[in-house]
Amino acid sequence: MNEITPGSFGKAKFGLGAPVRRKEDDALVTGHGRYTDDIQPEGALRAYMLRSSMAHARITLGDLGEARSAPGVAAIFTAADLQGLGNMPTKVILTQPDGSKHAVPPRPVLAADTVRHVGEPIAFVVADTIANAKSAAELIEIDYEPLEAIVETGEALKDGAALVWPETGTNVAFNFELGDRAATDEVFAGAHHVTRIEIVNNRLVCNYMEPRSCIGEYDGETGRYTLTTGTQGGHGMRDIITGDILGIEKDRLRVVTPDVGGGFGTKNFVYPEYPVTLVAAERLGRPVKWVCERSEHFLVDAHGRDNLATAEVAMDADGRFLAMRVDLVAAMGAYLHQFGPYIPYLGLSMTTGLYDIPVMHTALKGVFTNTTPVDAYRGAGRPEAAYLLERLVDKAAAEMDLAPSEIRRRNFIRPDQLPYTTPAGRMYDTGEFAEHMDKALELADWAGFETRAAESRSRGKLRGIGMATYIEACAFAGSEEATVELGGDGSLTLLIGTQTNGQGHATAYGQIIAEQFGVDLDKVTMIQGDTDRVRKGGGTGGSRSIPLGLPSVLEASKALVKKVKDIAADKLEAGVEDLELLDGAVRVVGTDRAVTLAEVAAAAPEPLMGREEVRQNEATYPNGTHICEVEIDPETGDTAFANYVIVDDFGVVVNPILLAGQVHGGVVQAIGQALMEYTVYDEDGQLVTASFLDYRMPRAGDLPDIAFNTRNVPSTTNALGIKGAGEAGTIGATPAVMNAVNDALRRGAGVAQIEMPATPLRVWEAIQAARS
Repeated sequence: MNEITPGSFGKAKFGLGAPVRRKEDDALVTGHGRYTDDIQPEGALRAYMLRSSMAHARITLGDLGEARSAPGVAAIFTAADLQGLGNMPTKVILTQPDGSKHAVPPRPVLAADTVRHVGEPIAFVVADTIANAKSAAELIEIDYEPLEAIVETGEALKDGAALVWPETGTNVAFNFELGDRAATDEVFAGAHHVTRIEIVNNRLVCNYMEPRSCIGEYDGETGRYTLTTGTQGGHGMRDIITGDILGIEKDRLRVVTPDVGGGFGTKNFVYPEYPVTLVAAERLGRPVKWVCERSEHFLVDAHGRDNLATAEVAMDADGRFLAMRVDLVAAMGAYLHQFGPYIPYLGLSMTTGLYDIPVMHTALKGVFTNTTPVDAYRGAGRPEAAYLLERLVDKAAAEMDLAPSEIRRRNFIRPDQLPYTTPAGRMYDTGEFAEHMDKALELADWAGFETRAAESRSRGKLRGIGMATYIEACAFAGSEEATVELGGDGSLTLLIGTQTNGQGHATAYGQIIAEQFGVDLDKVTMIQGDTDRVRKGGGTGGSRSIPLGLPSVLEASKALVKKVKDIAADKLEAGVEDLELLDGAVRVVGTDRAVTLAEVAAAAPEPLMGREEVRQNEATYPNGTHICEVEIDPETGDTAFANYVIVDDFGVVVNPILLAGQVHGGVVQAIGQALMEYTVYDEDGQLVTASFLDYRMPRAGDLPDIAFNTRNVPSTTNALGIKGAGEAGTIGATPAVMNAVNDALRRGAGVAQIEMPATPLRVWEAIQAARS
């Protein structure tokens, strides 16, 4: 066990482990951020997307003459005007049990003859003002021939269900299996006890602070396009737009990403507005700007989660896990989104969690419904897997008459078993799982819970306590190139292809560069979000940016420091080993002889830079324990937090302030899913929860004080020992909260089980049903 403290890897002011405050915040909190909608190119036209009002229908467009001649209208684009463009791509296609690859139904940029979910784009109206664009859109007549719609994931596989793609004869998008079915069934047949659970993982709308927007520009002289938009990585977006949709060379498109107001996975994707805006800019010879409204975001940006699962665990007489199996039905929406099929697959790869379960089998069905497509949302499959597993483990503990901590302790993978390869093929390198659980139990005063529960009962309240232990795979194998440049004025510039959307990259990367060069953080500038200036990049997602980016930043800095010292040694007539970098200068140690970084830059025969790309060959595996304590008012169904404790293992900590912020944010999103957020369609496929009036988001008053602690064991798969942290809060929190809610309702009201979201109404109804 290695507890990381600030400054333990370098100077306390900067360096690995230093608690440096975010340098980005001054601009953002004072209103000086620069987002896509803040950019107003000269002569820009405004665009509005006309969308389907029906979930499933054949469509015919009427005459567009009146709309095209409406005041201010520059053009109206329909599918007929965009022939030659490729379809929106699905980049992950799974191998099914029979060895075949599943089909990918075509998803055109604009719907031509059939719409399959409310909000599907039909016509792109471009005018001098957004008001004129909207007015013209109202003049477009669309003849809808309604088709039967299917909206509920659990209903899609039933006999007689309406078909999203009738020509296929089924709503099954794909099948996938992982594990050993025969061996698993054999263990189950001889097990002492089997615990079974069915759960719902509710559909979520991302709701980042900044809705999407984009600006398309075209240079007729060079034949190049520029797309300005909030992304989680411009290089991947550039490659898909050019290669899959426009069919042009990638160097003909520049993607620029200014400040980004949240991403959470959902801004990783190419959406139809992006290529259409570029085509419109080219044909009209003027910049074209499109801005998403909040209501559109609810309707069309990729949704998250939405699956149904049945899980079973086979145990011996002592409550030790022998085998596990899972049947998962995962909603895909009306189309297979960019990475849609990958998300449930990724979750299944984490089926066995922290536990030593010898065999497993999982069966997955991806299912089409007439709803918005589903893709990655913070955690992307791993929260779904952890929620299912930890709810199952708690139920197994109750059926085996074991404490939740005891059944976990008996089944944890021991440190002496590491590195450990799971039945799903995941290789866990380091961790001390019982130790972080024990620390969390102590900090949460689990032993004193009964006294607190009695006090709550005296006030007519129901008190519950729940835990979840989790492990996730993130910062997957790969690399991220980093370039550090020394400017003529002695300033330092980092160019890197990850993309901050709130995480604090400029601070995390900058504190490492500042330490290497002996300068203050404000002397370091970071350039991201420009595919012309940054050669390549993997973007931000899967908690990869700091674990993969920082080793390259450190090595690039060291490479540049070496060049700087070589030049300085000549100027100072000293040995390289006698030099140090401090306060913007290179000094001979123990003397006042020095040369500034600016003077070194001036003496160099060419611009000075260091460029490195450190490759990582395996994922990192952060893990931890969450303990939640709640109090429920049985008369109203309201759930209040009494305590929330986290003990996590993130390996080497880069910046404890940034780390705490990431964990807090993830927990808040998980609490939203557990207690509030619920995406509801009516039977016709209309989105009922299409605004903040109907879709409940967590607010400050809803949230607990979070006691965040670490008990870190450095990773052996990462060059600096870092384990990714950006998604961990969402993975541990939903099962901890729901285990606590279920504990309170079971012991206080006799409620057998309640599912997410445990809204006040649902809780109250469950209590009333149990009483009657």
